[in-house]
Amino acid sequence: MSDNVAHALAGAGGGIISMVVTYPLITVGTRLQVQRNNKDATAYAGNMDALRKILSQEGIAGLFSGLESAVFGAAVTNGVYYYFFEAVKAAFERASQRKAMSTVESMVSGAVAGAMTCIITNPIWVVNTRLTVKQKKKQQDGGEAEKAPSTINAFMEIIKEDGVLSLWQGLIPALILVINPIIQYTAFEQLKNRVERFRKLGSLDFFVLGAISKLCATSITYPYILIKSRMQLKQSKNENERYKSLVDGLRKVIATEGIAGLYKGIESKLLQSVLTASFLFMSKEALFSYAIKLLLLLGARKSLAASK
Repeated sequence: MSDNVAHALAGAGGGIISMVVTYPLITVGTRLQVQRNNKDATAYAGNMDALRKILSQEGIAGLFSGLESAVFGAAVTNGVYYYFFEAVKAAFERASQRKAMSTVESMVSGAVAGAMTCIITNPIWVVNTRLTVKQKKKQQDGGEAEKAPSTINAFMEIIKEDGVLSLWQGLIPALILVINPIIQYTAFEQLKNRVERFRKLGSLDFFVLGAISKLCATSITYPYILIKSRMQLKQSKNENERYKSLVDGLRKVIATEGIAGLYKGIESKLLQSVLTASFLFMSKEALFSYAIKLLLLLGARKSLAASK
């Protein structure tokens, strides 16, 4: 069975681990990203204020709103991404007869994998974004926090109220944000290739290289991440808060919130992104050998069953 499947399984496992570990930071960052009225009584003044208010008003569970869909999304996203990335990478290696990819080849592999991942997984992240901020919206409307709906219920509610196509809200900025993993994985591959010239990489190396590559990618693309998060929400009837496109969203944020508005929640996002990437790369490498063994075992059982 192809190594691409093993990479996909290891990537899915690594994605789940990194998502669970860093999810409270995702909740804080997402709520700050979608917050538009800083003068509202329920508004968060910053990361620590958001953390304090979520804990006091919703308890620990509030920090994990939408975790179910996020874990599923992380598994699918990373599984799909690694499958296509490794498939394109293998094609380049066969064509060039080289083990290490060039920078351009890394970028092309990242672009193909990123685009396929966005199209397939966008509905999952639309549901997750809405679940993550649902409790906050409830409080702004003057209601008591209630138990969040399940992922399936939220999924069906979105289709019923906004139509099937609403599951792909924010897809255009998400496709533009393919540049994020392109930067991330290109930086990672090139740094890894350089270090491997001198020694074999260990778990700590993957952790550090993952952190450096993700820090570069997120810092550059954050304004687009913010607009994507807002577009994935149920669109407001207020014209100033309704984004018709990525450019329209950027223009309205700058007009109403200033340049600083494009970087709301960036501190928690950077910390979360760096930790997520670090744990992802480290755990994915550790899980890869187990994925190979699992596939070999399944293949052996299939062959044994066929011979009977």
